[in-house]
Amino acid sequence: MSREFEGRVVVVTGGSRGIGRAIVERFAAQGARVFFTYHQNEKAAAEVTAACQAEAIQCSQTDAAAIDAAVARVLAAAGKIDVLVNNAGITCDTFLMLMPPEDWNRVIDTNLNGAFRWCKAVTRPMLGARRGVIINIASIAGLVGVMGQTNYAASKGALLAFTRALAAELGTKGIRVNSVVPGFIETDMSARVPRQIKQKNLEHIVLKRFGQPAEIASVVTFLASDAASYIMGQSIVVDGGLTATAA
Repeated sequence: MSREFEGRVVVVTGGSRGIGRAIVERFAAQGARVFFTYHQNEKAAAEVTAACQAEAIQCSQTDAAAIDAAVARVLAAAGKIDVLVNNAGITCDTFLMLMPPEDWNRVIDTNLNGAFRWCKAVTRPMLGARRGVIINIASIAGLVGVMGQTNYAASKGALLAFTRALAAELGTKGIRVNSVVPGFIETDMSARVPRQIKQKNLEHIVLKRFGQPAEIASVVTFLASDAASYIMGQSIVVDGGLTATAA
């Protein structure tokens, strides 16, 4: 694997498991100095740092002061932030009529407001450098209807719109903003999706399988690379063809 990101500093939120871990490991393998956040799972975070020498920071998506402190810590240690990957997210699935307001607010505050807080925190140092890349990890739930996921779908659909608007704001300043839209990927989060829903969607996936975290990570590192220098404000769908066949 090439060392394309040698000398670059990457921050990945929610990097201790699943898609986030795959992103951390791929950037590290390509030479980047990687910092990643985790919420509570210290064991999983330690496994990542041992595997690829990335640096873990415990940080809540809902705590603006903690996010500002995390950014300050990265800047103090590395002097810059070249790439931010907003990956951290949660689900609290249930039908709308049964959904406690707390579950709605928690998902929106973590998935959408958390991305806002991180983008706001890294924008100033990126503007100072007049370069940077922001990649937001959304979901096909933001594109197609998934029963029982109104809160998650709302957070991810809004994240896609947020990506486009932020790209319009920051593009002239040398900062590229895009999003990656995973379909069904085999992670701890997708394992909690009811079997009948997964099976129904599998029938519509052109490739007839669920994706792997590494397949999302490869798209993320491409978007962060110089090879993607003219890609701006886009949402790259990586779903095995699921949305291609949606009625």
